[in-house]
Amino acid sequence: PEVINGRTHKATVVDLSPWVEYEFRVVASNSVGIGEPSRPSALLKTKAAVPVVAPTNVSGGGGSRSELVITWEPVSEELQNGEGFGYIVMFRPLGSTTWTKAVVASVESSKYVYRNESITPLSPFEVKVGVYNNEGEGTLSSISIVYSGEDEPQMAPAGASALSVSAAAVEVSWLPIPWNRHTGRVLGYEVRGW
Repeated sequence: PEVINGRTHKATVVDLSPWVEYEFRVVASNSVGIGEPSRPSALLKTKAAVPVVAPTNVSGGGGSRSELVITWEPVSEELQNGEGFGYIVMFRPLGSTTWTKAVVASVESSKYVYRNESITPLSPFEVKVGVYNNEGEGTLSSISIVYSGEDEPQMAPAGASALSVSAAAVEVSWLPIPWNRHTGRVLGYEVRGW
């Protein structure tokens, strides 16, 4: 902190965080050195302000068919800047001009799930998450691309064939299912025999 003239008996402390409790001490100094600090002042809480820090790591994806799952890193308490803190989630299909807006009132929340039967599986959405408190709406995150949930595969593998390799083993082979924008990636196959 800057040194204050010995004839001055008050100072304005700047660059404090909103809605945080502080206590202060004063230390006298001269050419010989620095004296003992005063006893701490009473706790004083700064006034609330609109939050200025947006959530980080906005992403998502997965979920069930007809769902858009959006996740983010929660904002820490010291950056919430006031009471009534929550999140504003905005999303739109990629290429659309109209945003859908949802409010998540829980401070601890880090996830929002939008359900709508009209959502096509694996559709890209533009997503951003902002913050608000009783003082107003704050900053929004940058836009992230998040895909809606996948659907189950709509076709069976083709070209299934079996080859006997021993008295107790059969080798089964098939053509892989190609990646499909509407159903997503195939994570595995199940081989059934009877």
